[in-house]
Amino acid sequence: MTTEQPIFELENVSYKYPTGTEALKNVNMEIYKGARVAILGPAAFLFSPLLEILDGLLSASHGTVKAMGMILNDAMINSKEIYAFRRKVGFVFQDPDIELFSPTVYEDIAFGPLHLGIPEDEIKKRVERALNLLKIEELKNKHPYNLSSGEKRKAAIAAVLSIDPEVLLLDEPTADLDSKSRAELIGIINGLNRKGKTIITATHDVNAVPMLADSVYMLNKRVIAEGTLQKIFSDVELLKENNLEVPEVFKLFEVLRCFGYNCEELPLSIEEAIEHLTRTIETAEGHIHLHIHEHTHDEMRRLKDKYEHH
Repeated sequence: MTTEQPIFELENVSYKYPTGTEALKNVNMEIYKGARVAILGPAAFLFSPLLEILDGLLSASHGTVKAMGMILNDAMINSKEIYAFRRKVGFVFQDPDIELFSPTVYEDIAFGPLHLGIPEDEIKKRVERALNLLKIEELKNKHPYNLSSGEKRKAAIAAVLSIDPEVLLLDEPTADLDSKSRAELIGIINGLNRKGKTIITATHDVNAVPMLADSVYMLNKRVIAEGTLQKIFSDVELLKENNLEVPEVFKLFEVLRCFGYNCEELPLSIEEAIEHLTRTIETAEGHIHLHIHEHTHDEMRRLKDKYEHH
């Protein structure tokens, strides 16, 4: 039995906009250090109130928010102590233009540490480190206005990483990206997680979730379901009820099951799916006709090209 305490714990958290419209209702959530968690919701659901509560930008209308040993209430959010907390949590907004407002990318990345009072030599090291990590060194002297969507998103993440947060809150990180930029960004995010950063990704993109998370909270104001990828995406009716599609890789394997394909657990990634199919083709015993194998193997390669551009 683990004694580890969650770094975020929400207890019956609700939030209403100033107009009285309810955005969150009795949300309960636990997130642990080093986790990869997806917050998934239908297209009409806005993630920003929840992410802003986790970042200490908003206080809940009701309930308790515990974060890194603090209670994030009105008093804490309006105190000087909140600045130490915000250094530990980086929020990458859905619209990168919110975070990119300086004449150059370099200055945008330097903005955070500069306003934290970090010495100039250390700021330079942090900026260069962030540029290198995101592989955008060639963009440092460019105006953000002249960047592509993928470049802007990378620059926004670099700007957040320059404060060296322990947690990254990502609002729709793969939105409006082509397959190459999408694959690169997913690789970068997962690399940050391997280095110990906690990744919380809010998205409507069901196809991105298996590549960015190990567990899922499905929200539509309240928590509708929570659990592993297998648990959430195997419940087709639940997804349909909330206007969400089954990820393409899961959908394909559900079809294969109808043909007698023996797969106890649905694969969680494109690579895993190709490995499943390749192994089955090599050891096929006639349960599924070879032309089905060939078709599905080609389909998986199409999906891999579409989503990861390898």
